[in-house]
Amino acid sequence: MTDSNETKTEKKRYFEPAPTDIDVENFKKVVQSRRSVRKFTKKPIPAEVLDDCLDLALLAPNSSNLQPWTFYVVQNPAKKKQLVKACLSQLAAKTASELIVCIARTDRIDEMAKKNISDFPFPEAPKALKQYYRFIPYNYKTGYFNAIGNFKKVAFKVARTLDKQLPVTAFNPADAKLWATKTTALACENLVLALRAYGFDSCMMEGFDEPMVRKILNLNHQQYPVMVIGAGERAVDGVFFPQYRFERELFIQKV
Repeated sequence: MTDSNETKTEKKRYFEPAPTDIDVENFKKVVQSRRSVRKFTKKPIPAEVLDDCLDLALLAPNSSNLQPWTFYVVQNPAKKKQLVKACLSQLAAKTASELIVCIARTDRIDEMAKKNISDFPFPEAPKALKQYYRFIPYNYKTGYFNAIGNFKKVAFKVARTLDKQLPVTAFNPADAKLWATKTTALACENLVLALRAYGFDSCMMEGFDEPMVRKILNLNHQQYPVMVIGAGERAVDGVFFPQYRFERELFIQKV
């Protein structure tokens, strides 16, 4: 018979202390010196530097660790020439050492959910985590003919009449695209800040011919070009105007 006073073995929890040696001033310098550079020199970005910047991009926060992105580093000369044209032949694309197409994806939510279980960094994924990743894909999936999205719309409407608090979900493909795009944009920011920290610069371009980009990369209908990032060493005359922002009060609200 088990002793009633016997203490149960506590489950081990993971703890990760916050680093204390972060240099805030250097971080500010990276953020404040990041500019949209429109003209680059011919100096190449070393392969190991570019790889490290891309790895840092992949560390961006993302919903449920589903990582709905792909970064195409376009280095094939013929494809790169086509991509420059797709970017409206703007100077930032023509002079960039590297062109990186940032894609948001809603086509492998199930795959990434399963991978979170199979690649869990401990010997056995907790039961609660397995249950979560069996459920969470339905938060972003909409199904054929939007069947899942329509069902969620009705279910959420009923739940709200019962004063239930509900998470953001995808009721249609546009909602799913928005979710993946927001997450991918966070990784894009990581990428350009990493480039700046290494002494290189970037231009985040939304001015591109999307159908042409889709054709160059052979994208499916659930893969969405978010932006094309031109990267390289800043030319002396690579920044066209000084940076300015509007009054802080327009954007920061305390309630």
